[in-house]
Amino acid sequence: MQSEGPARDATQWRLDAYASTLLVDNRSPATIRAYISDLDAFVQWATTRGSASPSDVTTKTLREYLAHLTKKGDQRTSIIRRRASLRSYFSWLVEREVLGESPAQRLSAPSAKSKLPTIVVREQLDHLLDEDWGDDEWALLDRAVCEVLYGAGLRVSELCDLDLRSVDFRQGLLRVMGKGRKERLVPLHRKGLDALREWIKDARDDVMVNDSPPEALFFNRRGNRLGVRDVRRILDNRVARGHVHPHALRHTYATHLLEGGADLRVVQELLGHESLTTTQLYTHVSKSRLQKVHRETHPRG
Repeated sequence: MQSEGPARDATQWRLDAYASTLLVDNRSPATIRAYISDLDAFVQWATTRGSASPSDVTTKTLREYLAHLTKKGDQRTSIIRRRASLRSYFSWLVEREVLGESPAQRLSAPSAKSKLPTIVVREQLDHLLDEDWGDDEWALLDRAVCEVLYGAGLRVSELCDLDLRSVDFRQGLLRVMGKGRKERLVPLHRKGLDALREWIKDARDDVMVNDSPPEALFFNRRGNRLGVRDVRRILDNRVARGHVHPHALRHTYATHLLEGGADLRVVQELLGHESLTTTQLYTHVSKSRLQKVHRETHPRG
């Protein structure tokens, strides 16, 4: 009989215990879901090739798995993330003395190509933020969401996790829970605060249902806390002439701050970046934009 899948071999692979450790370490729910999903996929692949437990896995097994992902057409960034998931998991098994050494310790993965972030063109940004969308409850929600995404440079997951108490109208600040459960304070401009006030005062209570989480700031049309897919639908419905990814508003926020003269470390703090190197990528975006403007406008460009 064929082996039944990784879920039936849970005691061998200890994924539930590993997920509990990630939770205790204050890893975000999204990170835990991603790690466990990556490991579930690996376990399913490995068990069909005779690996009944972690002790059966070798470095060669892991290299073959990454090669399998590459052949399957997975993106380079996805493969790098899965490698990180595997290294973390096998290191945890070594710490728990389940294994003597990690087969993933010397596991290499394709290096990520340097790619400049995509930013929203001025025409789309003006349409998104300045058009008259009406005054029904969903128009107020959409406007508040877009103003906060661009006005505070939040990750989409951070916006969805906002609660009512996250907004300090008196000081004009948002209390944001970022990656690694690290909290930061982010200022929000007047138009963003006004959009939030309108949503809370004139619409939020009207769209809540009996099962709505009372602490949540934003809700979708089912009365649940707003989700990442809901935000994508909002932008798809509101942006004329082309698609805008929600994360592009965060990129645009960072680029506009640097172009306006903001200090790089201040932008790092506002974005919640662990490393300054991540933030420095936006300086290349600014230089690229300046070069483009120069080429298109200078007589000898």
